[in-house]
Amino acid sequence: MTIINLPTTDTAPVKASRRLSVAPMMDWTDRHCRVFHRHISQHTWLYTEMVTTGALVYGDVERHLRFNDEEHPVALQLGGSDPADLATSAKLGEKWGYDEINLNCGCPSERVQKGAFGACLMAEPQLVADCVKAMRDAVSIDVTVKHRVGIDQTEGYDFVRDFVGTVAEAGCRTFIVHARNAILKGLSPKENREVPPLKYEFAYQLKRDFPDFEIIINGGIKTEAEIDEHLRHLDGVMLGREAYHNPFVMAGFDQRYYGDARAPKSREDVLEAMIPYIQAQLARHGARGLKLNSITRHMLGLMTGLPGARAFRQVLSDSKKLALGDADLLREAAARLRIAA
Repeated sequence: MTIINLPTTDTAPVKASRRLSVAPMMDWTDRHCRVFHRHISQHTWLYTEMVTTGALVYGDVERHLRFNDEEHPVALQLGGSDPADLATSAKLGEKWGYDEINLNCGCPSERVQKGAFGACLMAEPQLVADCVKAMRDAVSIDVTVKHRVGIDQTEGYDFVRDFVGTVAEAGCRTFIVHARNAILKGLSPKENREVPPLKYEFAYQLKRDFPDFEIIINGGIKTEAEIDEHLRHLDGVMLGREAYHNPFVMAGFDQRYYGDARAPKSREDVLEAMIPYIQAQLARHGARGLKLNSITRHMLGLMTGLPGARAFRQVLSDSKKLALGDADLLREAAARLRIAA
């Protein structure tokens, strides 16, 4: 388990754990999003968007793997099915400083299927085991697997039990279970997140059958009450779209789930904390190299549920204001919220 020396006043260093985490989400959980989330919760485990092995073996490694030190603990999710390429990519991830390598066995998109990875890999558990072994042989950090409970019309629990059992033989001890089937034909990725029924009991049964493994649940989880119930049965909970659309839901996680005595930041504290980060990014890349909305787009949900939230979003979405590249736009948005409220 990684030890992260977080800034403290009168508390000891906190052991990083995957008790709470934010799911890897394509086009969303980029490095700017992760920094924003880190200012809300110091301990919640963060994941990159899926990065394919081809992008690392043949592409721009720095562009895909560069991240900010404040993101720790942070995991790199890989997409691929060739053990050698995954081993190479995992080694690069460790070299760049990631705390975990995660293999995607849950994405149902047709584009991913054409690359012979994602959820379709669940039909080939021995190949997944070979991939895990190759990565574990290449790195010293944790190698984990994120998967579904079934594919297409496979409804029985035995399928996911046998998948986990086979992959575990390669040494994997952490399984992140998106508790729905993946329908490989006929449903869009969005529909695959909503239409197949949730089967939380399958994840609970995995923990009963494999008590020594770390079993983390994902899928449809939104509230602390739901998190609390899942943690009665499992080792961790991964939030998906709720963490993106309503990120301040994570504000109490450090105290509630990690025993951190520090008071959480307010919403305005989070905005203020993001200003120097935005200024540094703009200075590094220049106005033409980095658009302000590439950061602020992840922050639109910060005021969800508050009076004036719409006015806040309107300011952060104003193309003319964004074009000025001024981080003080965050303060203007907060002021507009107060006026509207």
